[in-house]
Amino acid sequence: MNGPDRSEAYDGHDEEDGHGHGDRDAGPDAGRDPAGQPRIPLPRASVEDGDVPLPAPTDPGEVLAPPSRPVFEHAVLKSLLGAWALAACSAEEATAVEEHLGACGGCADEARRLREAVGLLQRPDSLDLDPNLRTRVLQTCLERRPPRIPVPDWAAAYDAETARLDALLQDFGDAEWHAPVRLRWFRSDESTSRRTTVAGVIAHLLSVDGMVAVALGLDDPLGEVPARRPTPSARTEAYWRASHFPPTRAVRGPWREQSHSLVRTVSFTGGGAGRMPISFGEFELPLHDAMLDRAFECWVHAEDIADAVDYPYDPPSPRHLHRMIDLAARMLPTALAHRRRTGLAAPAPHRHLVAAGEPGRSLRLEIEGSGGGEWLIPLDSPAAKGSAEHEVAHVALDGVEFCRLAAGHVPPQEAAAGQVGDRQAIRDVLFAAASLSRM
Repeated sequence: MNGPDRSEAYDGHDEEDGHGHGDRDAGPDAGRDPAGQPRIPLPRASVEDGDVPLPAPTDPGEVLAPPSRPVFEHAVLKSLLGAWALAACSAEEATAVEEHLGACGGCADEARRLREAVGLLQRPDSLDLDPNLRTRVLQTCLERRPPRIPVPDWAAAYDAETARLDALLQDFGDAEWHAPVRLRWFRSDESTSRRTTVAGVIAHLLSVDGMVAVALGLDDPLGEVPARRPTPSARTEAYWRASHFPPTRAVRGPWREQSHSLVRTVSFTGGGAGRMPISFGEFELPLHDAMLDRAFECWVHAEDIADAVDYPYDPPSPRHLHRMIDLAARMLPTALAHRRRTGLAAPAPHRHLVAAGEPGRSLRLEIEGSGGGEWLIPLDSPAAKGSAEHEVAHVALDGVEFCRLAAGHVPPQEAAAGQVGDRQAIRDVLFAAASLSRM
């Protein structure tokens, strides 16, 4: 029988499989198409591909069209403004929102407000409230609805400073209440100190504020505990000795309740009660000055406590700070006369002695900064009158620096003061200011 030519069948099989002897004998042009270009066979479709032929490779010169971006509706874009302000959008969402803001004024205004709000949330400053915030809030409230029984102006500083200190204490744990604190003051011509704890400082404030409380007819926090002398330091030592254990956080409640009672009581007594004398043992002050004195000491010891726990603490408001400085300036002539009597200050020149109420040698005390002002301090007699015509010296100090000098926290030799005039008078006044301090 005549069949197909075996050589043709064989050659056809080799060309298809690539395993025949025809490939072995292929010449240098094997694997090329008739045009002489290399022939690269396409990969076959496999089972994993579902037997679907793979797409042809892209020509390197062909430019791919960018993928289409999603289109967001106005409502969606508006809902994304909060996330955009917080930088929480994806790149596509952020691009879409920013393009939309260029065309939509309402969303642009909303986005600006949200960005400003985010800026407030991410402030690097301290999260502590502004110390003047309480005063501003109370002022606004009282302007809208005046109180039936207002707190006298001379008691407002004490009210504010006790509230600020109480806010500092409210989050203290046991470790903070027992943190060591060193109370410092100036005695004679040298600095002295006494070591206690945060709780011990509050016990000290409770004991000394109690002298005002007793004068107003309130309970004495010392109860039946005897004090050798009715002085602030003697009462404090007596309170500390009477405690079976060192004072703890339990002292905060009685101190705060007493401060509230003092403010309520002086508010009910009326304006005339401000002249009532309050004895502090070695000296007396009218009630309105005694409340300023207690406000000043509350602030000073609050700073002592804040330093002990490494926490920032701001000075009082300018209005209250000015009143405290004014009290210290008014007490300087008496303090200077006391130092002269004890031989700690140079005697006044005999030729300059003046009668009560008459002008005499004076020192101009200029207090700079918040709460500052100028005071003419009579040098030769507490009863003399300060006079610009008889000014012999001029001292300038920062307000907070002067208060720390008066609190005994800055030695008079180190007070950063600008000085002009009589050096002896300047020295005597700076040392008299430091002598106002006590425990």
